[in-house]
Amino acid sequence: MHKRLHIYYSGTVQGVGFRFTAEALANNLGISGWTKNLSDGRVEVLAEGEEGDLISFVSKMKNGPMKHYITSAEIEWAESKDEFDAFRVKF
Repeated sequence: MHKRLHIYYSGTVQGVGFRFTAEALANNLGISGWTKNLSDGRVEVLAEGEEGDLISFVSKMKNGPMKHYITSAEIEWAESKDEFDAFRVKF
């Protein structure tokens, strides 16, 4: 089932390659959407894809090379809007 995932990552997540790691992982999993730095120091991710792929994304971000930089992740699930055709880093 196609779903939408909205995540706010907190911690030392800016300036460590976090967005580019998220982008590479999302592209490997066939997930579309975007990621960007927020002015409050968090990183926002809006992603759409198969529910299993999104669960894998969350798990790999939590347990992968960026795990030491993440102190928390606020996660919201929603129905997919199918509005993205790729995953990219927003600047």
